[in-house]
Amino acid sequence: MGEFTSVSTLGGDAQFDAYMAKPEGEPTAAIIVIQEIFGVNEGIRRKCDAWAKAGYVAYAPDLFWRIEPHIELDADVPEEMDKALGLIPKFDQDQGIRDLEATIKAARQAAGGGKVGLVGYCLGGRTVFMAACRTDGDAFVGYYGVGIDGLLNEQHAIGKPTMLHIPTADHFVTPDVQKAMHEGLADNPHVTLHDYEGLDHGFAAEMGKRRVEDAAQLADRRTADFFAEHLA
Repeated sequence: MGEFTSVSTLGGDAQFDAYMAKPEGEPTAAIIVIQEIFGVNEGIRRKCDAWAKAGYVAYAPDLFWRIEPHIELDADVPEEMDKALGLIPKFDQDQGIRDLEATIKAARQAAGGGKVGLVGYCLGGRTVFMAACRTDGDAFVGYYGVGIDGLLNEQHAIGKPTMLHIPTADHFVTPDVQKAMHEGLADNPHVTLHDYEGLDHGFAAEMGKRRVEDAAQLADRRTADFFAEHLA
């Protein structure tokens, strides 16, 4: 359904690729799907295609383009998982947020000036939280974001609806971190948290061994309803 297109950086000095999927009719809103540490792989592209079928124009920016363009890795292949983990310290997260700002600008234009929602997974879940604090997106959803406890000092800047999906047995997000997230965000009227008891990181992956079907469907229904309400 989709294809890669070029997005100009905020400074206009370079371009990077983003997978873009368009609906059959004219979109009234856009959704940006933010990758895991595995790049804009088939699973992320499928999520964009699903949003396009739901009537949104969807973008998945290649946030790793400065490291290596078009990285695609599989979480179920140990060697590729190791490579993905090795990309994390190489990724400039602040620059990644600026690239997301550029993608928001492009997506908003593609949606005819409509609203833009952001949804991210793993690294993308963390990046979504940063974007909620730092960008002009209209609604934000993070799945199993890592290290959000270290970003709580920015949460006062969240002014738009934000939702986080938290699996309670996430081996990357330990119980003390989850506790800090719940306590730190409890008084923020813009943030909603959903726990998924006994589930691990990656439970809503579009494909592969990590996916837990019933929980993934529940979380995705909550996300779809959230965007339907806040991007209308």
